[in-house]
Amino acid sequence: MPGAVPRVVLVGAGIVGCALADELTERGFTDVTVLDQAAGLAVGGSSSHAPGLVFQTNPCRSMTQFARYTVEKYTALGCFDQVGGLEIATTPERLADLSRRHGWATSWGVQSRLVDADEVARLHPLLDREQLLGGFLIPSDGLAKPVLAAEVQARRAAERGARFVFGQKVVAVETSGDRVTGVRTGTDVFAADVVVSCAGMWGPVLGEMVGLTVPLVPMAHQYAFSGDLDVDADALARRPILRHQEADLYFRSHGQALGIGAYGHKPMPIAAKDITGSELPFTEEDFKSSWQSAVELVPALAEAGVASGFNGLFSFTSDGMPLLGEHPGLRGFWVAEAVWITHSAGVARSVAEWIVDGQPELDLHSSDLNRFEQVQLAPDYVLERSCQNFVEVYDLLHPLQPMESPRPLRTSPFYSRQQELGAFFLEASGWERPHWYEANAGLPEVAEVPHRDEWASRYWSPICGAEALVTRKRVALFDMTPLKRLEVSGPGALEFLQHMTTNNLQRKPGAVVYTLLLDEQGGVRSDLTVARLDATTFQVGANGNLDLDWLTRHAPADVFIKDITAGTCCIGLWGPLARDLINDLPHTMDTQKGYFTAQRAFIKNVPVTALRLSYVGELGWELYTTADLGAKLWDTLWEAGQRHGVIAAGRGAFTSLRLEKGYRSWGTDMTTEHDPFEAGLGFAVRQDKEFLGKGSLHNLTSTKKLTCLTIDDPHSVVLGSEPVFHQGEPVGYVTSAAYGYTTGLNIAYAWLPSEIDDEVEIEYFGRKVTARPAPEPLFDPEMKRLRG
Repeated sequence: MPGAVPRVVLVGAGIVGCALADELTERGFTDVTVLDQAAGLAVGGSSSHAPGLVFQTNPCRSMTQFARYTVEKYTALGCFDQVGGLEIATTPERLADLSRRHGWATSWGVQSRLVDADEVARLHPLLDREQLLGGFLIPSDGLAKPVLAAEVQARRAAERGARFVFGQKVVAVETSGDRVTGVRTGTDVFAADVVVSCAGMWGPVLGEMVGLTVPLVPMAHQYAFSGDLDVDADALARRPILRHQEADLYFRSHGQALGIGAYGHKPMPIAAKDITGSELPFTEEDFKSSWQSAVELVPALAEAGVASGFNGLFSFTSDGMPLLGEHPGLRGFWVAEAVWITHSAGVARSVAEWIVDGQPELDLHSSDLNRFEQVQLAPDYVLERSCQNFVEVYDLLHPLQPMESPRPLRTSPFYSRQQELGAFFLEASGWERPHWYEANAGLPEVAEVPHRDEWASRYWSPICGAEALVTRKRVALFDMTPLKRLEVSGPGALEFLQHMTTNNLQRKPGAVVYTLLLDEQGGVRSDLTVARLDATTFQVGANGNLDLDWLTRHAPADVFIKDITAGTCCIGLWGPLARDLINDLPHTMDTQKGYFTAQRAFIKNVPVTALRLSYVGELGWELYTTADLGAKLWDTLWEAGQRHGVIAAGRGAFTSLRLEKGYRSWGTDMTTEHDPFEAGLGFAVRQDKEFLGKGSLHNLTSTKKLTCLTIDDPHSVVLGSEPVFHQGEPVGYVTSAAYGYTTGLNIAYAWLPSEIDDEVEIEYFGRKVTARPAPEPLFDPEMKRLRG
């Protein structure tokens, strides 16, 4: 923000508000006012009762990085006891999962190790050795002191100019046009250029004041204190914090007593507007099964009993991630909500960077407030999914495992046809997406597909491989309807898109261009396909709601952006016989038009926009029509395709085919933390034009690259996030992976140091599998199949 130091008001003086005040003032934003309805710091909210356990390991890289910084900062400030964190296994399934968790920690740079049952018992002598199979130890985990951390960070912020005002309940947010101007309390008005809601479980109430849905659910969580145990308090305090996830329990010391946190009870949601305090009465009946499991693990608890307890409130979201970012329609109003103590300092740093510098160093797409589709903001959806996240907080979850309810929500016009073909659906962004079709179980190609181990076989079928093989041999229909589609139009559309993207869009109508969105620092914010339909109208194939939000924020008055996804649908018609299939129908398409071209045409009675693209590396088109004609388009293609051996194919085949061609998936293979060149996308950057983020590309010194690997063992199909080792040292991590059915290669993409060009190892459930860098693409490097 140019000019004077912006006036910032933070609503909420819990640990997040205090940490953010510290991080903002450290970066020169010293005109900070922190308001709280309570009488003092960290009073009345989740920070006041949080037990403070910090387990850093998370399947999400950014969440682990948040936790790492929290540990580092609070340790330096004297607000953290680094006693270590110990996760235990009492079943073979959990023991295997601890190996997977150890892999995540290694991937994200957190030192950890797997320990046997004897060492678990040595680390925690109170545990029943007979129940133990092993454990996972993170030496840098430990106990944050939330109230002290809030006080120390508040004091640091105040020394730089911040002020804290208590007894101030915000009753309104002041605005002018599309900008925030301040907040009003019961007694005062506080002018502001930036307002940040750090109100925790009261966040939805503050959001309502500005017409913003803050999709979190306050939930009660049981915490009990045992009576005193016959142990030395100092020795107990030095024991690692403990998680017994099989029983939905965690433990920490309180003098000679143990604190026991339980997730094993039914969800206990409460509406934000009904909250009067952060602690509810302890419900003993709900704690019975948790107590029984606790006593089984720690027999000494039987004699100590339960001395006291409470049901503490804290926030859950529908996908288990924080809510960070700026209001899409009110500039200057930000949220930092659904943030646990574990991630508090890390979140505060990233949000401060975002506000001050315009972009955080970490990629935050999985925490961005604006990530949700509209259907995912329905109150019933948020409530049900958040409650399910509470139930599953310690469950063994497969990377592909979907929520089971509420479903189905979003279905393409082909849904009934897919059901008739026995589609196995998974879900993404509310969409039902077929992953394979049981109708293809009789394909002879099924017998050619290698088997997988039990874990990789979940939410997968050998039919996926058969569908990939048939796509390469004949032709297949893929439902591409869930692909986000935007219409960008108006007199300034071309100039706008030229500025926002890296490739040259100054092409004649009928051209399609693959291009990138970069942030100001040159990181890859998204990849797009842009089809110029006429002089002032473009169809943009995007990655999700964040692209819509980004483009809308930057659009001038003469550019109009519309999400057309719901009103349209798309079939990917791909395979060497795709042209033959179209030519068997009455149509007005020019089927000889080259790759990366667009045309409006009719296929029999259906008007289509046909884009000569293929994300699977085969001849064919993305065929778009309006939703009301979707079923007619499917039926028309299906009927004509019978003589060509057409099949319907799902996402399982799609993922395999795209990796054989080396096509990237944004958010998985690359994010804002990667530049186009290290991501292998330099071909989409035109240096002879100006675009957002171009200036930063001149200062790049990349030391890593996205590397194609092939794994020697065809049965060890890794699924992503596994660590990669070179000469015994961890050097990177896997992004996407799949078996390449037509190449016969087991494929993984990974971020590795640029200089590595020889054998590496991928750690998969505690064992190392050999992999080797390979030139890409692995399939059809001369692009003959695509160009047809």
